Amino acid sequence: MDFAIILEYAWVLVVLIVLEGLLAADNAVVLAVMVKHLDRKRRKKALFYGLLGAFVFRMIAILLLVWLVQWWWMQALGALYLFYVSISHLYKLWQGNKEPEEPTAGTEGIAVDAAKEKKGSGFWFTVFKVELADIAFAIDSILAAAAIALALPEVGGDFFGVNAGQYTVMLIGGLIGVIIMRFFATWFVELLNRKPGLEVAAFIIVGWVGVKLAVLTLAHDAIAVIPHDFPHSGTWKLIFWAVMVIIIAAGWFLSNDHGHGEKVESNH
Repeated sequence: MDFAIILEYAWVLVVLIVLEGLLAADNAVVLAVMVKHLDRKRRKKALFYGLLGAFVFRMIAILLLVWLVQWWWMQALGALYLFYVSISHLYKLWQGNKEPEEPTAGTEGIAVDAAKEKKGSGFWFTVFKVELADIAFAIDSILAAAAIALALPEVGGDFFGVNAGQYTVMLIGGLIGVIIMRFFATWFVELLNRKPGLEVAAFIIVGWVGVKLAVLTLAHDAIAVIPHDFPHSGTWKLIFWAVMVIIIAAGWFLSNDHGHGEKVESNH
């Protein structure tokens, strides 16, 4: 193999790992906020199922890459689901903020957990919603990876309709993304307990990723509402990540710090 091609593959792999890491962080935000209402033991199990689903669906998405590029309606469904998750949870948070707080004596932790459980959904329904979100993020992740990897020179034979060399790069990037997400998800759960106000920012991010999938859908050749190359242009990438940073920064600075209660409690 030509040394220049090896260097090109190595560079694209580094870029793809960074990209998948950023997308994994988005996915981790969703996992964290969706399981937050569960008690600690079931939250840990739900996170495990969510991470397992993220891995499985990313692998399936890589295998179905050739079809995913053609199935614009898959991208549309993913966008609609993320819009639903974002809007419905933001509405619940808004409704929750309107309710008066009732102080409890002696059993504050139990009362708060019970209230969260009541407002949230049961364990298996939570897992189901997490898996649906995993599917939407898997589509987004693999389409983003394809936009980079499929521009590489072809190396080796054909694998599931994709060049073997390009496929390998996407596979490695996807796997590393899931590994990164494993640590992000746990960290985000702890962070959300410290700064509850970040929950609003997290669900706005979910909706913003839905916008990203919607842009991909509208740029599809079968729809052609916006130019085909726009979702991969520098302008759109700059807009997307700039808005993402603004949302995160606003959520961070506008949220009150509740200390490290979750960590301290887990040490007992």
